[in-house]
Amino acid sequence: MDVESAKLIGMALAVGLGVIGPGIGIGIIAGKALEAIGRNPEVENTIRTNMLLGIAFAEALAIFSLIVAFIIKFV
Repeated sequence: MDVESAKLIGMALAVGLGVIGPGIGIGIIAGKALEAIGRNPEVENTIRTNMLLGIAFAEALAIFSLIVAFIIKFV
């Protein structure tokens, strides 16, 4: 196996494994937010704001794994 192949495999693993956690987390966040809105519709705006903030933080972890993958590929 040459260096370029190893870099591509490392990049694929970094992105693939790096987005599993945030993907599951975003699903849980959205599901719990919908459950909370169903139980208490009066605070929908507050719940939605907190949900979007949580999704943004979870998505930041996926973006970090993408950056690590690009570092693996180009360095």
